[in-house]
Amino acid sequence: MCGRLLVLEGIDGGGKTTQLERLAAWLPGSGLMPAGADLVVTREPGGTVLGEELRRLLLKPPQGAAPCNRAELLLYAADRAQHVERLIKPALQAGNWVLSDRFSGATEAYQGHGRGLDLATIRQLERMATAGLEPDITLWLDLPLADSIRRRRRQRADRMEAAGSAFLERVHGGFAALATEQGWCRVDATRSVEAVAADISVALRGRLG
Repeated sequence: MCGRLLVLEGIDGGGKTTQLERLAAWLPGSGLMPAGADLVVTREPGGTVLGEELRRLLLKPPQGAAPCNRAELLLYAADRAQHVERLIKPALQAGNWVLSDRFSGATEAYQGHGRGLDLATIRQLERMATAGLEPDITLWLDLPLADSIRRRRRQRADRMEAAGSAFLERVHGGFAALATEQGWCRVDATRSVEAVAADISVALRGRLG
């Protein structure tokens, strides 16, 4: 594979959507991408037709149809397997770059640390879902839970966001542990959009330039 896989992670409210949009505009002219390479912007869950249907079932299921914790884990794995096989791998093999809102780290943070499911099982399942594919760089937008709640107070919560503060605090701790274990690039997401974007560009030039 000749392309690059870049991933943004973090709890909701950290500015992933905003920074994803800024990166999508900045990267093609940054000088980091080789001539002729395209930038593919995607998300998880989602990114494929099947993935978008799974996203609806996972985040906003019909009344009384919310998946149990194990089913939730398996649905995320199915989404990722389809995402990798149908979108990410073909893009990378064509020499293109892929920018994704979440990847396998989110599953370990939310379903492992948040839900309390076995981490070894999750990692085995992720190896199967990704076929061993790992991001070239993961940018963790680190935002304390109190700031996340404040930023999201006027937004309608999805099923994950509505799981409660204790759950989300465990998820945040999971992201922190993963960032240390896997060498993610931590970005302080408490600051302005411009400051966060500047840190991200510096990190990408340092890691990928």
